[in-house]
Amino acid sequence: MTEKKNKSQAAGSQGTGRLSLGGSIWIRSGDQNLGGPGRIALLRAVAEQGSITHAAKAYGMSYKAAWDAIDAMNRVAGEPLVERSTGGRGGGSTRLTERGLRLVQRYEQIDAVHQRFLGLVEAAATDLGREFSLLDVINMKTSARNQFNGTVRAVREGAVNDEVELELPGGQRLVAIVPQESSLALGLQTGLSAMALIPSSNVLIATGLDGFKVSARNQLSGTVEQLRPGAVNAEVDVALAGGTRLVATITQSSVQQLGLAPGVAVTALVKATDVVLAVLA
Repeated sequence: MTEKKNKSQAAGSQGTGRLSLGGSIWIRSGDQNLGGPGRIALLRAVAEQGSITHAAKAYGMSYKAAWDAIDAMNRVAGEPLVERSTGGRGGGSTRLTERGLRLVQRYEQIDAVHQRFLGLVEAAATDLGREFSLLDVINMKTSARNQFNGTVRAVREGAVNDEVELELPGGQRLVAIVPQESSLALGLQTGLSAMALIPSSNVLIATGLDGFKVSARNQLSGTVEQLRPGAVNAEVDVALAGGTRLVATITQSSVQQLGLAPGVAVTALVKATDVVLAVLA
């Protein structure tokens, strides 16, 4: 069983006061600590040196301290991680068991993921001038061009589907129609952080909607920021309130008919059934 010790801490870099994060992975067996980075490094040294004496020397500790640590790991693990053989021309040797080798390899894999995560989260977590959002840090990779992080503000239950209202950072709101079974599985409730995914092909662009009523539940006001023309279709980047960006894929003829260009005010229309919601597991 692995458990991440909550040792992440903010520390000022000397001379700059810049905050940073640090942390370590510890492995537990039941309610006992099996080992962290220090003990795993010792096991790695044993595997490389073939001797507890040489491993302790390479690691910069006494033989007794090294042996006590290894003996404790063997007991907590429930089976030997290190074993000694006697006899032979060299007078015997010490090596890791198969389980010990697998433990070191697995720890290194987990620690690599942990360090990568700390690197991803550091900038957002240590910027005290803005709200922290884990969804922003993870930045899910999906085929949907539009990914909006927001907060659930309302969940209206229906007989089959639920209507979920998500507030975006700029204050605009998205409505999603979610099957009730999915709503329950996601644990959707007021105040929960969630991500809305919308394929760019499901975004319609309109101009001059004042005085007109449309059936699309989501009507997001913004300004054309950039056009990327293609052979048939064009991608339209729309800047929404609060710094949120939205991408729509429409035909080149629609670009011309609507007179789209950077700076033109537009309304992005999205049907509630085309909005997919995701939450952290």
